[in-house]
Amino acid sequence: MKHTVKLLVGSMLAIALTACTQQAADDDATAAAPTETAEEFVARVNEELKELNREGGAAGWVRATYINQDTAILSSLANERYAKWHSETVAQALAYDDMELDPQTRRALNLLKLGTSLPTPDDDAKRRELMEIATEISGMYGEGKYCRSENECIPGAELEQLMQQVRDYDELLELWEGWREISVPMRDKYRRYVELANEGANSLGYENLGEMWRANYDMSPDEFRTESERLWEQVKPLYDELHCHVRAKLGEVYGEDKVPQDGPIPAHILGNMWAQEWIAIYDLLEPYPGVSDLDVDSTLTAKSYSPQEMVRSAENFYVSLGMPRLPDTFWARSQFTKPRDREVQCHASAWGLDGGNDLRIKMCIEPTADMLRTIYHELGHNYYQGAYRNQDPLFQGGAHGGFHEAIGDTVVLSMTPDYLAEVGLIGSAEESDQALINRQMQKALDSIAFLPFGKLIDEWRWAVYAGEISPEDYNKGWWEMRERYQGIAPAVERTEEHFDPGAKYHVPGNVSYTRYFLARILQFQFHRSLCEIAGHEGGLHSCSVFGNEEAGAKFQAMLEAGQSAPWQETLEKLTGTQEMDASAIVDYFAPLMGYLEEQNEGRSCGW
Repeated sequence: MKHTVKLLVGSMLAIALTACTQQAADDDATAAAPTETAEEFVARVNEELKELNREGGAAGWVRATYINQDTAILSSLANERYAKWHSETVAQALAYDDMELDPQTRRALNLLKLGTSLPTPDDDAKRRELMEIATEISGMYGEGKYCRSENECIPGAELEQLMQQVRDYDELLELWEGWREISVPMRDKYRRYVELANEGANSLGYENLGEMWRANYDMSPDEFRTESERLWEQVKPLYDELHCHVRAKLGEVYGEDKVPQDGPIPAHILGNMWAQEWIAIYDLLEPYPGVSDLDVDSTLTAKSYSPQEMVRSAENFYVSLGMPRLPDTFWARSQFTKPRDREVQCHASAWGLDGGNDLRIKMCIEPTADMLRTIYHELGHNYYQGAYRNQDPLFQGGAHGGFHEAIGDTVVLSMTPDYLAEVGLIGSAEESDQALINRQMQKALDSIAFLPFGKLIDEWRWAVYAGEISPEDYNKGWWEMRERYQGIAPAVERTEEHFDPGAKYHVPGNVSYTRYFLARILQFQFHRSLCEIAGHEGGLHSCSVFGNEEAGAKFQAMLEAGQSAPWQETLEKLTGTQEMDASAIVDYFAPLMGYLEEQNEGRSCGW
């Protein structure tokens, strides 16, 4: 979904997924003379990892669903224990670096070293300090509220809803500024966090944590940076046309004094707390008002869909592809609604605990189409986790991060009017030319609007970790990137007293964001391949593979591979190619691109 967070199997908590480091030179003797063969070492690591994952997953789940001081301690201790184990284990793994090994063993050892988003320093005290900071800033986010007065405090989930619903310029600005107060106390902690995480990355042989993250894509860090830029350039022309049109329409709504037609769009009026997706302001942008309105919200309300029934709807889609039903434990242990008696993280996430044998989702579900799409997305994670549960723990993960996020998004592309009508979520599947443009506009406000945001979050962090953006310029660097990539800017002055990146979950949560950018590329590539397998005829936008078990079998084969092979080989199982390709997005949105170019004639585009 949108701003979703997935806990990969073997991760500790979204605050630190996992933590690792290389033990210092004291272990050199052990590294020089291993007492096990590499194959025996990997087998032992996998066994130990099963137990650590079980413990870490339980601690992470309790922390996310019972936010208090006690669960913070438990989570931090579990993370610290894992970090110590990983530190020692990675040090032992170095003994096999110069040996000739079979490809699978070598891959397992490499994943052991790189399978972390937060490496920790060698020193026990520093390791503990980093784990405590990670737990603390994540808790700050989870407990965050904007208090208009002593008696009126609005939690983050409710603020997100208000940002979608409110249309008053000044009230939106108040809510936008109010939420960003939660991240001000994170600023100094984050500076120290970066120092310690970089020290951990140094001990693994990387210049900084950003370089280490980029090395985890079966190519060099520099090659990956080039690859992500290539994919962005494929889709940038479509984003530029959408930005131009949206800015013009918002200028009509709020006035060109508030929305200048030659500059960036104010960040608070795009229907989302972070301006990352713009679907909530579709009512202001609808090309042909009232034409084939896919009003799923009304159906969910009229038919009194419960949160569990909404999840059943998503499950039924996956089952129609030949995949199994979710286990009974999923229904017994998941968090579907926000409890009244405690603080929880409402941010949607999918959990594959106990090696994928204990699947759960964590959400605070409301009866909206947006939430329904989120559920379809989250179950994509769960079905992926379940599919690769028979892989060794070191191979239990997505082929790369973007794969995991793309699975559910691929299924969401099959939620066409025909599909929604077939399962009773809308009354009519009318698809005139005008209806098609309306639907494509909705989808573009979700998917295309997101692309530059999905790319820049980690671009900012890469620059921070590399020292290219200093702590004194955290906010300045943040807003420079947001303007350069997205063409948005704050409507009020933001200074270095603020820490606006921390107001986005994935920054204090230490969740790499490049996966979401890649997922938006891959979902269309996956969708095109599935539609070809299903024998679909017609535009890519009209294809749904609901009920096609042949396509489902190909899909499942890719999922079952997990990260047991380079992502290029896994990609080929479904698509027949080893290269990510954004051209499927261009194909999918061809009708809308023509419409936008026509609307933008005579306008001054760009910023």
